[in-house]
Amino acid sequence: MIVKVSGKNLEVTDALRDMIEGKLEKFGKYFKEDVEAQATLSVEKNRQIIEITVPINGSMIRAEESTEDMYSSVDKVVDKLNRQIRKHKTKLQKRYKGHDTIRFENIPNLEGNKEEAKIVKTKRFPVKPMDPEEAILQMELLGHSFFVFTNSETEEASVVYKRKDGNYGLIEPTF
Repeated sequence: MIVKVSGKNLEVTDALRDMIEGKLEKFGKYFKEDVEAQATLSVEKNRQIIEITVPINGSMIRAEESTEDMYSSVDKVVDKLNRQIRKHKTKLQKRYKGHDTIRFENIPNLEGNKEEAKIVKTKRFPVKPMDPEEAILQMELLGHSFFVFTNSETEEASVVYKRKDGNYGLIEPTF
């Protein structure tokens, strides 16, 4: 596992880089050797933020944590990443009996203000056919509130989303 550490609004010290690399190397047993984990450290006012993304087979596991101390943020984000990996592994074993069909796509992030709405960033990602249950699993593992996918049953673009009551919704197009 290759670990890349970068900083936003702060300079990453060698001690901090070594600690992060050491903690993430423990996850090497779950991934192929050429998998590249990206750790991004940033500071906003009194918050020390760390975000870790690990792409695997076109999928992505992501964890973010912020506290007043960078070292405790690192410890918390490693715990969160460990829980996500275990959850991912267990769900794959239970649902798909070892098949590697889960894909984690990046959801386009459209930002803008109400006065002058414009597209400031475009993300492209492959949309793989899957059933709604797989899409819900990917949405939960990414921590998003919705997920766009191609429904393998209807071969149409669909969206799953998390409702306020804790259940899930499915949006399908009609023509």
